[in-house]
Amino acid sequence: MIERPFACIVQKPTGIPDRYDNHIERRLSSMTGQFRDHQAYEKLVQQSDRVIYEVYEGRRVDDQRELAHGVSIVKPGKVGDEFFMTKGHFHAVLETAELYYCIQGEGMIVMENPEGDWAAERMSAGVVLYVPPRWAHRSVNTHPHDELVVLFAYRGDAGHDYQSIERRGFRKLVVAAGERTEIVDNPRWIPLHQPA
Repeated sequence: MIERPFACIVQKPTGIPDRYDNHIERRLSSMTGQFRDHQAYEKLVQQSDRVIYEVYEGRRVDDQRELAHGVSIVKPGKVGDEFFMTKGHFHAVLETAELYYCIQGEGMIVMENPEGDWAAERMSAGVVLYVPPRWAHRSVNTHPHDELVVLFAYRGDAGHDYQSIERRGFRKLVVAAGERTEIVDNPRWIPLHQPA
């Protein structure tokens, strides 16, 4: 871990930073239960359990004075009519905000809070998005060919709560409707006040 100021270059067109400490690959098989078309999902996993997104992290001390940061790259593709996406998460320290800067591509960040309020913002190169504390967030790539590349930064001790999303789902899904993109209700979403 570096204890001095540092810079890195996010390489184009790959989106991969020239320095990072941790690389995560998420394959389709890691997204069980997250796509609404289970048959299309199972068929696609059997055909090719391909990487649907990657994360390149700069590791810092788990300390609120530090900034965790990195780049996520969501591949183009769909399961049925639903676009490839990240797992999405709340922060383990729920009162944590996050900042996103879109480097390239097109997509959406879908968000929700524990009370069930939701929001979705379109992302394209140059867009900066502020995700307030207490809001779960998920990146969705809506472009048919290009990767969605987003830089992120958040409090160093925030951690991730993926389990809540795996159990409850996200309230809204992003799907293709012909040439348009639509946000629809997730039929398997479980409100927080109901037992899982």
